[in-house]
Amino acid sequence: MTETRPEFSFIHWLEQNSRPTPGLVLGIGDDAAVLSATPDEWVVTKDVITQGVHFDSSIPLELVGRKALAVNLSDLAAMTARPAAAFVGLVLPRQMERDAVEQIYHGLQTLADEWNVTIAGGDTNSWNGGLVISVTLMGTVAPGTAVRRDGAMPGDGIFVTGPLGGSLASGRHARFSPRLREAEILKQTVTLHSMLDLSDGLGSDLFHILERSHVGARIDGDAIPIHTDVDPLLTHWERLLQALGDGEDFELLFTVSEADGKRLMESPPTGVRPIRIGTVTESRQAVLLWGGMEREFPRSGWSHGFGRTTKKGDQQDS
Repeated sequence: MTETRPEFSFIHWLEQNSRPTPGLVLGIGDDAAVLSATPDEWVVTKDVITQGVHFDSSIPLELVGRKALAVNLSDLAAMTARPAAAFVGLVLPRQMERDAVEQIYHGLQTLADEWNVTIAGGDTNSWNGGLVISVTLMGTVAPGTAVRRDGAMPGDGIFVTGPLGGSLASGRHARFSPRLREAEILKQTVTLHSMLDLSDGLGSDLFHILERSHVGARIDGDAIPIHTDVDPLLTHWERLLQALGDGEDFELLFTVSEADGKRLMESPPTGVRPIRIGTVTESRQAVLLWGGMEREFPRSGWSHGFGRTTKKGDQQDS
């Protein structure tokens, strides 16, 4: 019997266009996927991207789909995990047509093919709001080798893998390449003490490492690489603040021992150009060296703004 309901037709299309990979026993088309057991540890991440927050109508739908997977791949890169299987949840505007949905999946699938990721399942729904995409991505690491945020130690060098700032204004946030190769090269070259991906901005994400590791940092403002996407007509200080706070750069921020840091600077491994921006300290405070003086490191970066506790005297949002 031929199924005529559009959602089932779409699921069949997905099943026909999915690519099986080793480790997937059962993929799209059943109540749940089945993955084979592995001696490695699973690393699982989920990101949700929302129209009007993470992208707007100026971004082609193919790039929107690509970004939905890319931000998750970036999370796995930060933990030096190998991506394996993705599960995609789509909440579609009711008026969206089938060819538009296929464009979203084409962007997802193209990037999935690049990194040998199986789109193994998910769910599709519709509503009267904008497009929402939720991706859960699973990857693997050898037992005990996932790089975490809580391993930074006093004396460590603090590095980034590339320039920062201007990602949203330029549209680079929808085209970036997850730093999976760079993470693997670094893992094979040095001992990574801590690492994360810069999604909310250095002015925010740095503190995740510092607070988890119970350390501080001394950051050299002149060493922070500012992307050419940042308006060159701004003052140097204004451009630096953009590099700290714009977010969605998806470069890696990591710490290594002084000896490993020196080795990275003197003989950068092929495929990675790490840039040292500071040193981990015992002080539990973050300071910025700027203009020959130290000042408090400016907290900045993206915040969704939910979960805020209203203090007495604050005006409630209407």
